[in-house]
Amino acid sequence: MNTPHVVVVMGVAGTGKTTIGPLLAARLGVPYAEGDDFHPQSNIAKMSAGTPLTDDDRWPWLDAIGGWAQGRAGLGGVVSCSALKRSYRDRLRAAAPGVVFVHLTGDRALIEDRMSHRQGHFMPTALLDSQFATLQPLEPDEAGVAVNVTGSPEEITERAATALTALSEPTP
Repeated sequence: MNTPHVVVVMGVAGTGKTTIGPLLAARLGVPYAEGDDFHPQSNIAKMSAGTPLTDDDRWPWLDAIGGWAQGRAGLGGVVSCSALKRSYRDRLRAAAPGVVFVHLTGDRALIEDRMSHRQGHFMPTALLDSQFATLQPLEPDEAGVAVNVTGSPEEITERAATALTALSEPTP
């Protein structure tokens, strides 16, 4: 990538944001921030209990991630954040206008299988349906790329890095 963008690795729970995010950051030579670390304890308690978050629950979390991204403007960085709705991505862009999204996508059965094998994560598989119901994929006017999550973490990271490079290259 020509300039150090701040990349938001987004997608429903279980797509590998926490795995791909650090790998992509290392590949790009920029710092990584785990989006879950920005959640207030009240959000973690709700999700741990199997209760989906409301938009009101998410605004402070999104503002904290947006603040981190804004602080990395011109320096680059990668942060994971589900960013399921357009309004959430708009809020992130309002704080950090140059953010670029990598939307990790995949088949529900594959994602559920991966979630069922996770250890020590607060997001139960029971919330996966609500995540898919909430998901609004990137729209054509949003800076970003969709990357399928089949294959190894290294293969997914390679696809993401290649797609980001193509996105940042000027079109003839």
